[in-house]
Amino acid sequence: MQPMYYIGLDVHKRTISYCVKDGSGVIHAEGTLPATRLDLDRWMKTLPQPWTAAMEATVFTGWIYDHLQPHAAALKVAHPLMLRAIAAAKKKNDRIDAKKICDCLRCDFLPECYMASTAIRERRRTLRYRNLLVRQMVQMKNKISMLLMEARVSYNKQRLHKAGYFRELLTTNPDIPEGLRSLLRLCRETVVRLSKTESALVRSLEQDSLLMDRVERLMTIPAVGPITALTWALEVGDVKRFSSIKKAVSYCGLCGAEKSSGNTIQRTPLSKQRNKHLQTTLIEAAKMAPRYNSSLALLYDGEKQKGNANRATLAVARKLVAYLMAVDRGQRNFQVMETSNCVAA
Repeated sequence: MQPMYYIGLDVHKRTISYCVKDGSGVIHAEGTLPATRLDLDRWMKTLPQPWTAAMEATVFTGWIYDHLQPHAAALKVAHPLMLRAIAAAKKKNDRIDAKKICDCLRCDFLPECYMASTAIRERRRTLRYRNLLVRQMVQMKNKISMLLMEARVSYNKQRLHKAGYFRELLTTNPDIPEGLRSLLRLCRETVVRLSKTESALVRSLEQDSLLMDRVERLMTIPAVGPITALTWALEVGDVKRFSSIKKAVSYCGLCGAEKSSGNTIQRTPLSKQRNKHLQTTLIEAAKMAPRYNSSLALLYDGEKQKGNANRATLAVARKLVAYLMAVDRGQRNFQVMETSNCVAA
């Protein structure tokens, strides 16, 4: 059996620092190479075989992971916060970081994080770009309202962004000066263009063969629409990586951290260590869910009677996570289990 070689990679935008060690911890090579595919290919030809590598999760990790994976015996990605806690030191530089990542991998102390498949990450990038378009569209709509308010122009807030009313407002209202009129037209054209692009992106994801069946199953849950279903499917990836609903709820950022010492237990506000895309989507879905699902409406009302509407919304969001996990794990449409009261003879 050939000995395994372990490689720690400290990844940056322009350079990659590396450290190669054998199982006993002896350094075989270390240095820095440019962060390009050509230089990685040249570097891999010099490596002893077989080898396994690890790197910290950064914005640059994806393409490096995809490029190295076919050549490595195993490739792992470390959780940045947990790795920082394990490898904290007074002296820190790229060479030392590469050594520490290598040692964590060699000693099986690496806090590994989930790495979605390339296909899922490509589609996730499209969905997140759609989220950017929505934010820009909302900003432009708010800008239209602000421009009208600055000129003290009266308008119907509910109808402002409808094409017919907006056109009529520009042509018939004498309080809008010509300079402001051109700005408003430009804002409106931007909103329309963003809206068409956003719709096209969502439609392409809904019709994607990799996601179609999964999204259709998730949408059988009342109050779960295409955006919620797509966000769940692409941000979660493989739902089996969550061993319990509690872990999925924590990943979605729908619970606070717990700090306990002795007999004292403290609950902090919602943790910042979460998937912010899932958190935002699920909370927005939870605000609308009681209108479409009677059981969720009862849950919301019961929690709201305790005096906090935000906690009621979080309770509904956590229940949605349970529904989404059940449908996704079971690979079947959502069904309501009717309970009957049986009296023993």
